[in-house]
Amino acid sequence: MSTTSLVTAGTHALEWVALTLTPGLGPTKSRKLVEHFGTADAVFLAPLTALEATGIQAVSAQAIATGKSAELAREELARAAEQSVSVVSMEDPLYPTQLKEIYDPPLVLYVRGDAGLLNRPGIAMVGTRHPTPYGSGMAERLACDLAAQGLVIISGMARGVDTASHRGAISAKGKTVAVFGTGVDVIYPKENSRLSEQILSLGGALISEFSMGTFAAPQNFPIRNRILSGMSIAVLVVEAAEYSGTRITARLALEQNRDVFAVPGNVTNKNSWGPNTLIKQGAKLVATWEDVWEDLPSEVRLTLAPPVSPESSASSSASLFPDDGLPPHEKRILSLLKADEATHIDELIEKLESEMSSSEIFAALFELELNSKIRQMPGKNFVKSF
Repeated sequence: MSTTSLVTAGTHALEWVALTLTPGLGPTKSRKLVEHFGTADAVFLAPLTALEATGIQAVSAQAIATGKSAELAREELARAAEQSVSVVSMEDPLYPTQLKEIYDPPLVLYVRGDAGLLNRPGIAMVGTRHPTPYGSGMAERLACDLAAQGLVIISGMARGVDTASHRGAISAKGKTVAVFGTGVDVIYPKENSRLSEQILSLGGALISEFSMGTFAAPQNFPIRNRILSGMSIAVLVVEAAEYSGTRITARLALEQNRDVFAVPGNVTNKNSWGPNTLIKQGAKLVATWEDVWEDLPSEVRLTLAPPVSPESSASSSASLFPDDGLPPHEKRILSLLKADEATHIDELIEKLESEMSSSEIFAALFELELNSKIRQMPGKNFVKSF
C-alpha cells in the first residue's frame, strides 16, 4: 500500500491509529516523531532513510515506510466502524482538552456513545473493588447528586466503587463515562454488560485507548488511570486500601494539578486508609455533594447550574450525618443501623419488641428503604445508605 493512499484517506485518526499499531514505537516516541516531521501525515510521507535517521528502531521505520502500519490501521478502523465505535485522535476537536495537558496523553481514544461528553466538565470517582456498604452507598449517592448538578461522572467500570458511581449517575439520569482497561468492545467485568448498556442509553460513553478486542491484562488498568484523572477537573476518592490502584490515580491527579477530594471513613477499616491519609495530606473532606460543588471553579459552576432534581434534593443528599426529620419509629430503627455493618431483621425485632410490633418494624423499614435512607442486603440484612 502506498503512503499516498494513506494520506488521501482524509482522516487524522488513520495516521494516529497507524502509529499506535507500529511495532517498537509507543506513545512517547510516536509524539516525538510527529513533532519531528511536523504532522502525523508527514510521518507517513517520509522516506525510510529519513525515518531511520530519527533514531527509531528499524522494525518501526520499515513498518511505516512499507505501509504495513497503514494497513493495520485500516483494518482496525473497519473493526471499529462495524461496532459503531468512533476513533478520536489528538488532532480531533473532540479530543479532551484537559487530557492533552498531561505528561503522556494517549494518541487516540476509542469511543462508544457520545464523544461530545469528552470535553464536558467531569469528576473522576475512584475507590476499592471491595467497598463496605457505607462506601458503595456514599459513592452511589454522591455520584447521583453530582450528576444531577450536570457534572459528568467518570469512572473505570470496575467492581465496587466504580460500579456504584456509574449506577449513581444513572439513577439521576445523568451522564457518565466509563474508561476501560480493555478494548471498548470487551466488557470487563462481564456482569457490568447491562450497566454499560444503561450508560449508553442515557447518552453516556465508554472509552479506551486500547485497540479493539484488547483483553483484560492486569497491566492495562494502572495505565488507564491517568485518563481518569487527566480528563477530570477533580478526583473523588471514596474507599481505598493502602496498596491499591486508587493511590495511583490520586497521585496522578496531584501531578496533573487536579483537585483531590476524599470521603472520610471508619479508622478501624482498612479501606479507610486511602481517603483518610489523603485528607491528612491536604485532600478536601467530602460529606455531601455541596462540599465538591463549592470548590469547583466558578466558570464550571456557571456552565452547569441545572435545576435541582428530586434525586439531589437536600433531604436525600449524601451525608455522613442522620436526618432528624423522620417519624419516631423510623428514627429509632435508623439509630440501630450502621453504614459499614449489616444488621439482620431478627436482631432488629429482638431489640425493638418492647417498643413496636413486627408489622410496625416492617412498615418503617419499607418507608426507610423507599426514601433511600437504608438499603436491604441479601438475607434480610439492612444497612444505612448514607
